[in-house]
Amino acid sequence: MTQLVILSSLLIGAFGFPADLVLFVMVPGTAAGVLIGDLVYSGLAVSLMRRRGGPATAMPFGVDTPTLFGMVFGVLGPAKLATGDPVLAWKIAMGVTIAMGVFKLALAFAGDWARRLVPRAALLGSIAGVAILLIAFLPALKVFGDPLVGLVSLALVLVTLIGGVRLPGGVPGAFAAVVAGAAVYWGRALLGGAAPVEMAMTVSALRLAPPWPTLGWLDALDALGPYLALALPFALATVVGGIDNTESAAAAGDEYRTRDVLLTEAFATIAAGCCGGVVQNTPYIGHPAYKAMGARAGYTLATGLVIGVGAVLGVIPLLVGLLPEAAVAPILIFIGLEITAQAFVASPPRHASAVAISFIPAVAALVLIEGGTLLAGVGRSAADLAGTGRLAWESLLVLGNGFIVSALLWGAAVVAMVERRLAHAAAVLGAGSLAALVGLIHSPLPSGALFWPWSVGTMTPLRIAGAYGLAAAVLLLLSTRKDAGAAARA
Repeated sequence: MTQLVILSSLLIGAFGFPADLVLFVMVPGTAAGVLIGDLVYSGLAVSLMRRRGGPATAMPFGVDTPTLFGMVFGVLGPAKLATGDPVLAWKIAMGVTIAMGVFKLALAFAGDWARRLVPRAALLGSIAGVAILLIAFLPALKVFGDPLVGLVSLALVLVTLIGGVRLPGGVPGAFAAVVAGAAVYWGRALLGGAAPVEMAMTVSALRLAPPWPTLGWLDALDALGPYLALALPFALATVVGGIDNTESAAAAGDEYRTRDVLLTEAFATIAAGCCGGVVQNTPYIGHPAYKAMGARAGYTLATGLVIGVGAVLGVIPLLVGLLPEAAVAPILIFIGLEITAQAFVASPPRHASAVAISFIPAVAALVLIEGGTLLAGVGRSAADLAGTGRLAWESLLVLGNGFIVSALLWGAAVVAMVERRLAHAAAVLGAGSLAALVGLIHSPLPSGALFWPWSVGTMTPLRIAGAYGLAAAVLLLLSTRKDAGAAARA
């Protein structure tokens, strides 16, 4: 629920999407995927209980948080700014969401192979860059935009969810944080302090918003190219996460077929995209904790109904109007911290540098986002920059465009170097050379679009591709020398 509120607030408040489009089309479509996945997972748990004649806990399922921010700041926002058309941006995001589902559908039959191919440090590192710089940092700006509300909520989130302090009566920490922040926000207004910001929706605006299937995304097929680079890494991340979560459930005593779990998230994501949704779905971590608390199949059924039916009935618009962003943002800061910490903890210690280097392209993407906002605030654009400012912006542009894929490649290359598999590292850099040649990474175009090397009017792609190729050649040379030395010693 928090994620859907944040999705709505970012699209309406930061990028100027029409409230009706977000709250009564995108949100119900995204929630439809949650409903479908939770119903299937509940059914799988019931089937497991019947087969073995004992209790079983359903796997948790919902909206993928890293993808939410990736879609907002990598697809929806840039597409809206580039085209000026929020409906076209929505259709592009639908297409990318469906593409994620299709990727997941294919990976469901090759999940273990993909997991072996991509080093964990590279995969988790690329997502951790999104986590700490977009999921955590940008909400931190909301916290300090209204610190009286935000810091109270943040303190409660950190002390309960990270510090492990139990609140009186067992009240969940996230719930208490949001309620406390909202109480300060509305209490201050009642006492004559800072007035609440007028939100887009109120109770009187509640109305039915069924997520009807649509083929509107077909209208945006020609515009999907620049944004598809974001789909595969996020799809791969949730597939690997689904495999890990299935193993976690098995360790806790609930044996689900990995393929069933992965196919469910794939079909739920495709369904969400076809119904107007803009974020993929994924199984969540935490199955052993739910099982320890006595959860069975009912909690996923309840979650699906509350989120799915709530979105259809307009509960999300109501919450957008009632919950201040500063009270909700700390939950996302916590999520960002946890994802980032997991990238280091779950990777071998010797691969820490691979995780860290994956953050650099995300830093450039963050600076591009905030820099563009600051320039727009003074009535300027990147085209108005000159001299060293212009050169710095162009460097940020090529480093930030395609940042998820470049982070993945950099992390994989460093892992291979650490493991002294230099030929493998060279192959990764060779793939980076080909990717740069067509703009999959390091596109010099403001839109981040893909292109043919001869069609962009600049030598930048050729220079970057050549640099990756030269670096790959150096590694191959070192690999050959190492092998020769080993043979001589033998």
